[in-house]
Amino acid sequence: MSREERIEMLKKEFTEINTYNRPTYCSECGGVMVFKGLGEYQCEKCGFMDYDDYGKARNYVERHSGANAAEVAKATGVSQKSIRDMLKEGKLEIAQNSVIFLKCEICGSMIRSGKYCQKCEATYHKDLEEMARKARHGGDTFGYSTERRKGEDGAKRFTRE
Repeated sequence: MSREERIEMLKKEFTEINTYNRPTYCSECGGVMVFKGLGEYQCEKCGFMDYDDYGKARNYVERHSGANAAEVAKATGVSQKSIRDMLKEGKLEIAQNSVIFLKCEICGSMIRSGKYCQKCEATYHKDLEEMARKARHGGDTFGYSTERRKGEDGAKRFTRE
């Protein structure tokens, strides 16, 4: 994978962040919903509990071990695309006894969650660190120059009189 392809992949990841239909206002009293963790939200005023798509899918999978994406989507109303996104983000994992797997986006090996297998993930992050190191130390500067202006090598900029 070339440097440009990796940069485009990162840009795509950051622009396609899924909010999973997070509740902001209480459907009971109109109060503000406060995030409690794992997809749970609680109203500040009345204490009503609500869930975003992740919370709904997670709760269903905990109660119905081994459910596939279609079953989860039908029971919870969460779209299959959101469920696939949760699997790729590592928020959900395909059951061990399942015959369905995800494929590593780099080498194509079978995985249960995430985008990359362990080997490719390590290589991917190592490459990202190397790119960042080069950017900091003069390799790729992303439009910023690291060259000094002429005439400034050790010279004083101002002198007192």
